[in-house]
Amino acid sequence: MKIDFLIDGASVGAASGATFARRDPVTGKIATEAAAAGPADVAKVVEAASRAFPAWSETGPGERRALLLKAADLLESRVPDFAKLMTEEIGATGPWAGFNVQFAASMLREAAALTTQILGEVIPADKPGVLSLAVRQPAGVVLGFAPWNAPVILGVRAIAAPLACGNTVILRSSEACPGTHRLIVQTLNDAGFPKGVVNVISNAPADAPEVVAALIAHPAVKRVSFTGSSKIGKVIAKLAAEHLKPVLLELGGKAPLVVLDDADLDAAVDAAVFGAFANQGQICMSTERLVVDASIADAFVDKLAKRAAALPCGDPRGPVVLGSLVNLAAAERMDALIADAVAKGGKVVAGGKRHGAIVEATIIDHVTPQMRIYGEESFGPVKSVVRVNGQDEAIRVANDTEYGLSAAVFSRDVQRAMAVAKRLETGICHINGPTVHDEAQMPFGGVKASGYGRFGGKAVIAEFTELRWITIEGPQRYPF
Repeated sequence: MKIDFLIDGASVGAASGATFARRDPVTGKIATEAAAAGPADVAKVVEAASRAFPAWSETGPGERRALLLKAADLLESRVPDFAKLMTEEIGATGPWAGFNVQFAASMLREAAALTTQILGEVIPADKPGVLSLAVRQPAGVVLGFAPWNAPVILGVRAIAAPLACGNTVILRSSEACPGTHRLIVQTLNDAGFPKGVVNVISNAPADAPEVVAALIAHPAVKRVSFTGSSKIGKVIAKLAAEHLKPVLLELGGKAPLVVLDDADLDAAVDAAVFGAFANQGQICMSTERLVVDASIADAFVDKLAKRAAALPCGDPRGPVVLGSLVNLAAAERMDALIADAVAKGGKVVAGGKRHGAIVEATIIDHVTPQMRIYGEESFGPVKSVVRVNGQDEAIRVANDTEYGLSAAVFSRDVQRAMAVAKRLETGICHINGPTVHDEAQMPFGGVKASGYGRFGGKAVIAEFTELRWITIEGPQRYPF
């Protein structure tokens, strides 16, 4: 499938004619052939979004809301198209693709609700006769980077709230799923968004540094949002800082699921299986570490291992729970993590095998800080069990990571679990629930190497607007 840019409402190829191919991770066949941007294409897309901004920023909330709601309905009608692209580009299963579209539609509807929640305030002034106002206004052109792992959810997240706030948007698509991201923007344009309001371009992997730097540096780009790895997030943050541009970052994770000695083990296992292996563990919130009190660890691991071993994996086109990892290199990295852990005393209690880019649901028990899997984000279906003695050690181990996105705590004593949750260094924590959970109206984001700023709910308004102080004054006396 040939994938062009969508700029100013029109489908256009790269100025140079360059393209790059994305291959199916299971079959190896070309899934999509996408236009590869260069400097001329960067200038073209930013200029289009900049031209569209004045009119769109003055468009009333009712019209913005209607378009976002129409886009949500249209997105839902295209589940089969998104599912085909996601399976071919990233090896996703059909259910994961369907969930992506449904949740992304809810994000568009939540953004529609935000259009009348962009509020200001009157602030009492010391100066007599002055009306002092705090006013939020659209920032301008917003540049969004979305990853491949939840491509429809995170692609829409980069677009929806900025549009609700009156900004125009450029989505730089992931090199791993240019077709999926392009279809999102096509859907919004088909829903009736004015030309230039929503645009998308793609680049070849080798050209990413040049294209990304040029996009961020363009004077018309006023805000940047990035979802992806912490390594690349730091690069984006530095580039934005050079131009003093605010950036919203949602990065990697090493989510702990803490199982205290009084936990409901069956409930904890249910949450662990879902949180660890949904989308092959390729979710920023994926349960990466099972931090389990030693007094109940044998029983917990036995139950967890049996459940993990029973999960079917294989070609994502079949009736499986675990499909393919994004590419062969990601799957081979699972081999390396397993081998390192086993060599240092870890015990594989479930899974451990790989078939091409498909990896079994794998549990490694008795993980210690000397093992790579203790600290590295696996971003795959290989998960560690760390045994601890007591609540304080559980908290210390849970916090013993550079990341801080999501966490979970299991205990029958909710007050105790709340006390633990308050001590965990994460932006998100769920008590007696899985680490993988999101809702469009919630403030979503992390701390430490998991990023800063918040997507979702009213919190996102501050990320994509300028807060201005405006006064209305009358005749007055001056000291000179």
